[in-house]
Amino acid sequence: MVTSESASHPTALLQGTPVVPGLAHGPVVLVRTEIPDAAVAAYRDRGHASSDDALADLDTAATAVADGFADKASRASGEAAQVLTASAGLARDPGLRQATATRLESGDDLVTAVHGAIEQFVELFSAMGGLMAERVTDLRDIERRLVARLVGVPEPGVSVPEEPSVIVAQDLAPADTAGLDPTVVCALVTERGGATSHTAIIARQLGIPCVVGVAGALALPAGEQVLVDGTAGTVASGVDEADATVRVEADTERRAALAAWTGPAATSDGHAVQLLANVADGESARRAAEAPVEGVGLFRTELCFLDRRDEPSTEEQTDIYAGVLEAFAGNGHVVVRTLDAGSDKPIAFATLDDEENPALGVRGLRLAHHNPGLLAHQLDAVAEAARRTGADTWVMAPMIATVDEAAEFAAQVRERGLVPGAMVEVPSVALLAPRFLEVVDFLSIGTNDLTQYAMAADRLATDLAHLTDPWQPAVLQLISLTAKAGRDAGKPVGICGEAAADPLLAVALVGMGVTSLSMAPAAVRAVGDQLGRVDLATCETAAQAALDASDPHAGREAVQAVIAT
Repeated sequence: MVTSESASHPTALLQGTPVVPGLAHGPVVLVRTEIPDAAVAAYRDRGHASSDDALADLDTAATAVADGFADKASRASGEAAQVLTASAGLARDPGLRQATATRLESGDDLVTAVHGAIEQFVELFSAMGGLMAERVTDLRDIERRLVARLVGVPEPGVSVPEEPSVIVAQDLAPADTAGLDPTVVCALVTERGGATSHTAIIARQLGIPCVVGVAGALALPAGEQVLVDGTAGTVASGVDEADATVRVEADTERRAALAAWTGPAATSDGHAVQLLANVADGESARRAAEAPVEGVGLFRTELCFLDRRDEPSTEEQTDIYAGVLEAFAGNGHVVVRTLDAGSDKPIAFATLDDEENPALGVRGLRLAHHNPGLLAHQLDAVAEAARRTGADTWVMAPMIATVDEAAEFAAQVRERGLVPGAMVEVPSVALLAPRFLEVVDFLSIGTNDLTQYAMAADRLATDLAHLTDPWQPAVLQLISLTAKAGRDAGKPVGICGEAAADPLLAVALVGMGVTSLSMAPAAVRAVGDQLGRVDLATCETAAQAALDASDPHAGREAVQAVIAT
């Protein structure tokens, strides 16, 4: 914590990782998720006549919790809907029920048995790393909701504030984040989480200023007025109220003016930059088509199948993909990412069991080595969907690591009349980008995984957030190398990771030679507006400043200084 003194107002400043830009000033609402001890004790005292009776209670509670997630998912879209659907599946998971039953047979009461079963899955998911480690938050949330249902108290969650407020929590489960009302929640602050956590992703989708990884946030007194800066990543208390009001009003006016931005994106001197949307299904694609985007830069096909036990038929896949492609037929191109299953996104019909290190194991394109039909069926379905809709369809593979892999994949894509590309997630692709561009027609940089692999740090580990920041100079060097290769080859190089949604970083990325930025539709206007305020020379100066910086914080400050001059 940093403390500074003005004439009469001491200011305490907490620092975190900026996620969604914007200023907000309001009272702190602390999110507590404890179940009353008295209610739990009373439930334990009643006991159960048998394990079967206890499991019957569990089944009733699990159904109610899962139905609650499913109901929220039906009213959400995109990433939020997918995450909530996955949480519903976890609540119903037979493995969780079996683990609870085993503990009941050992003599545990039901609440203790549920806790032990959840801990078993927590250890498993934590060991897997990546987004599966992020699901630990979801598991803890499921446990609290199950216990609340069992003991007869309301499920925990974020209560609706009576006035515009700043929600402060250790972390927020997807069910809480997805249901937030931006009219009364003016900002989100969490002690845990990183720039690619579920909280961060859903906050971007909702457009709520957000800072994560803020050490000491829960020590803020409930009701205290704080100023949240989602651009700088700070939470300040003790700020002069009149000054805060002026700053927030100016920011609100600026954000309101963004609604008038209609694209297409270009720098002030006319250098064009494609702004594209990240989508997960037909519904999110239709919503994205209403935003000022020029197509889709990332269609995450695996999110359509997280709850499937068996591989969908080619015909079923065709219908699903066509639902996305038709939303953009005649309106830019759509980049389809083939199944990014494995590691943090296990899919029953695709991924391997019992991998020792899933994040570095058989995931993405590597699944095709063991199951070539999986990729062939998907490419057939994408090709048929493209034919049916007439959409300009590009296809890229995740987790490509060698030029031979890229060439083999490109040949299969071209055989079907589609445009082949490769994701830049493994540093080897960035280092050999000129050679990869000899065999594919475009590259798309997934900054989330590229950062994780370049910095050897789990991208969702709060304690490593300083390493998994896309502003890390080493990561930016890899991006710069890739962009230069694209310029030299005359082929497009885009960004499809969460870094694309950062208006400040977007300036530097364009200066490096990146030709497109793909993001949540809610972030498009802010990025487009920022690019329109600078010329290409300023972008290039900003790029060099970021590359020369010693750390992410220095990089942000350096680029901000370039823009301000």
